[in-house]
Amino acid sequence: MELIQVEGGFPLSGEVVVEGAKNSALKLMVATLMAPGVNTLTNVPNISDVHTMGTVLECLGAVIDVADEHTLHIDTSCIDSWVTPYELVARMRASTAVLGPLITRFGKAVVAMPGGCNIGARKIDMHLQGLAALGVEFTIDHGNIHAAAPHGLKGATVELEFASVGATENLLMGAVCAEGTTIIDNAAREPEIVDLADMLNDMGAHIEGAGTPSITIEGVSSLHPVAHRVVGDRIEAGTFIAIGGIAGGPLTVKGFDPKHLDIVLRKFEAMGINIEREEDGVHVSRAADTPIQPSDIQTLPFPGFPTDMQAQTMTLLALAAGDSFITENVFENRFMLAAELNRMGADIRIEGHHAIIHGAKGFSGAPVTSPDLRGGAALVMAGLVADGYTKIDGVNHIDRGYEHFVEKLQSLGAHIERHEECPLNLDSFAPRKA
Repeated sequence: MELIQVEGGFPLSGEVVVEGAKNSALKLMVATLMAPGVNTLTNVPNISDVHTMGTVLECLGAVIDVADEHTLHIDTSCIDSWVTPYELVARMRASTAVLGPLITRFGKAVVAMPGGCNIGARKIDMHLQGLAALGVEFTIDHGNIHAAAPHGLKGATVELEFASVGATENLLMGAVCAEGTTIIDNAAREPEIVDLADMLNDMGAHIEGAGTPSITIEGVSSLHPVAHRVVGDRIEAGTFIAIGGIAGGPLTVKGFDPKHLDIVLRKFEAMGINIEREEDGVHVSRAADTPIQPSDIQTLPFPGFPTDMQAQTMTLLALAAGDSFITENVFENRFMLAAELNRMGADIRIEGHHAIIHGAKGFSGAPVTSPDLRGGAALVMAGLVADGYTKIDGVNHIDRGYEHFVEKLQSLGAHIERHEECPLNLDSFAPRKA
């Protein structure tokens, strides 16, 4: 097993360029299933979730040519299966995204129940109910979702009870070739939804209203292959902005649209972090004599404060000059980071879906375990300003969403390295014979 070791207390400065958005790239990859031929995706992040999704597509019959580290040519001409391998898709929360595309192409699909980070229940009822409104019938057996549309896909009006990103994406991909008009009310508004809709429209779909609470899809008979660039990753950008805020910077974070992080940037500015916006990035700094100010954060669907930035913000607020509060409204198990930060000297108490954070004077390096993707990045962030050494295991979580995370931090001046963990030799602790 590998771990990340950080020696804290060294100044960070310089420029970092973020990759394409993980949460967009995975859905764009599965969307190619609906357009037989060679689709080209650029600005694709080189991360483990993308590798897993690529293997899923190959198992279905796709041929993927990796032109360079961030460009994929995906040939879906010979897709001949609608059954996804459990061992692969069970690793990712994004696994259910293949439902809509496979049903659109074959009229049926078999997909494993979703996996991914252990941050809460996988509520897929809205996915199934929405697709059922389009004419899809479901059964669940031995951990797999069996879907079929025996009478074809028909347009319908679907009102989501919650602005679910995954459900909105599945409905978009299920409706693009459905007969008639589909309206998604209370649709998710995230930039990744807009990115998917833009690609589908380039493929020949007729989608209006992406990025608003109501999306209208006029069904078309077929889609054609395209070339598309993945939108910049606002969450990776937000992570490095938070790192600049806690370490002081100055850092320049490029490769994303600051409007996609508007509420995060405004909250960070209120916390005493200086942020200068540009068209494709920001400059971040915080003077050494400027304390981090406490704040009250509530996670909500876009344009609200993203749940994927909650862990990094908790780490910032753990060093604030006063008491802060975080309310997690999206995932019920996303406070597991708190126990690991408390090992490093934080003072965080969890009450239901609320975190009460009493600002501490500093972090102390300690061995900690990454609880999930964003929590792992947040622990690295804490280690950068901790006294002494911090060792973070569970690196596989970080690999799911951050490309060359250690190398990018090294380029900014961090004393950080990744290496193999030496296994504990339990034999050395065996009781000696008399």
